[in-house]
Amino acid sequence: MSPTLIVILVIAVLVIIGIAMMAVRSRQRDRLKEHFGAEYEHQVEAAGGSKAKADSELLKREKRVEKLEIRPLPPRERDAFAEEWQRVQARFVDDPERSIALADALVAEVMKARGYPVQDFEQRAADISVEHPKVVENYRAAHEIAVRHSRGSAGTEDLRNALLGYRALFDELLGTQQPELAH
Repeated sequence: MSPTLIVILVIAVLVIIGIAMMAVRSRQRDRLKEHFGAEYEHQVEAAGGSKAKADSELLKREKRVEKLEIRPLPPRERDAFAEEWQRVQARFVDDPERSIALADALVAEVMKARGYPVQDFEQRAADISVEHPKVVENYRAAHEIAVRHSRGSAGTEDLRNALLGYRALFDELLGTQQPELAH
């Protein structure tokens, strides 16, 4: 074989490999967009607009959560959490501020009982986004309202929306599958 033919073959093979890699990345990105929905766009924004960085982060999340021992709650524990949620929700009328703090703590407690690590909020939201991508946006919004309220810039209607956001995630974590919130 002539050196020119070898160079042409090497270039052709490299082009084919490059095209195959682009096709794999494209399918992977499509899968991530489909699975994560709005959370995908949130991650692209957090990555400064870089879809490649967003893809990488979401794949890391999936691998991290895959290693966790996430388990469903036994019926008795699920019922106890549901009763506690009823108390938190009933308290909202008389003490919305305290109710929101209790809702946040209860969601974290349920996450811990299911096997999620509960260090900081961003890690909790990232972990939750893998198995519950449709309600993580509600969770982020609820948390943001709670933070704004702690600074004195959230009203009662905001707190009501926060409670609804916590409720959407709480229901998913318990497995009761209430309808998702629309924002």
